[in-house]
Amino acid sequence: QVQLVESGGGLVQAEGSLRLSCVASGGTFRLYRMGWFRQAPGKEREFVAALRWSTAFTYVVDSVKGRFTISRDTAKSTVYLQMNSLKPEDTAVYYCAADLDGTLGVARPDGYDYWGQGTQVTVSS
Repeated sequence: QVQLVESGGGLVQAEGSLRLSCVASGGTFRLYRMGWFRQAPGKEREFVAALRWSTAFTYVVDSVKGRFTISRDTAKSTVYLQMNSLKPEDTAVYYCAADLDGTLGVARPDGYDYWGQGTQVTVSS
């Protein structure tokens, strides 16, 4: 059983920055991939970024490319999402997720085995 705890959300003005953190525990040696998703009110959960745990190879959705960066600290079993130049349309609950086997596509929520509780990010204009 892998537990994920996110932190770092909050309220920020447009063009501001936030860094989200997600600490994994309970079997991190099994991690294949870690991802960040977000869900805005009335919308489906959407992929934001992911990282292969062993190689740190990253995947980032086009809408945030150049503004968001995903990274990890293996010693701390933590994955980060650095968000710069935030826009009001980035407002959503952000979820961290863990994929243990990578059998489905990186952007598919149903491919991830464990989820954090979510952290709210609100960007004001």
